[in-house]
Amino acid sequence: MQRVNLQPLFILHSRPYSNTSLILDCLTWQHGRVSVMARSARGLKSRYKGMLQLFSPLLASWTGNRELKNLGTVERQGPIYRLEGRSLVCGFYLNELLQRLLQREDPHPDVYTLYQTTLNILEKQTDPRSALRCFEKNLLRSLGYGLPLKKDAQSREEIHDDAYYQFVPERGFLRCEANPNNQFIFSGKTLLSLAAEVFDEDALLESKRLLRIVLNRHLGNKPIKSRELLV
Repeated sequence: MQRVNLQPLFILHSRPYSNTSLILDCLTWQHGRVSVMARSARGLKSRYKGMLQLFSPLLASWTGNRELKNLGTVERQGPIYRLEGRSLVCGFYLNELLQRLLQREDPHPDVYTLYQTTLNILEKQTDPRSALRCFEKNLLRSLGYGLPLKKDAQSREEIHDDAYYQFVPERGFLRCEANPNNQFIFSGKTLLSLAAEVFDEDALLESKRLLRIVLNRHLGNKPIKSRELLV
């Protein structure tokens, strides 16, 4: 039987199971996304009382060879990230993206670090949009779907900030004429801004449109519920 001891972990989602237990979908440092059962977690004398919260860095142990593991010891690794208002909705969005895009037990330590870094930013910033765009871009790159934001896919020339480029899935960006009616056309300025992770208002709006197009290709037809609450 597989036994994992005190692995860094965040809970992405929890749901009741049976009378007093919980099933938790978790992001871990070395084991990727794992599902665990926390037995008697909702009981009055639960050893997990007050511990199993979203956005709380934990150390957790589990056992089991099947898809659903059995949760063991849990310890706090640090204070919970206090997200409020828009930042809280953004936190739910991050969790939902990770649940949908990460395969079970496929290790991505860089994604774990990206997630924790983004929570730290969301806790401190009143406008979370740039943090979301950076998270989306870097998550795609970590999963092998990175965007070639600095070179024209055909000519291999550097992207120019005063030119326009059409996004062609599976290829990249091709220089073209401006066309506000074509949702696949983006300014070179936006592409370079996204690459550098430095945004003005126009770049934020265009980057959101671009990343949503790319993410939707990998998410399928099932909508992201938390997106409905995001501006």
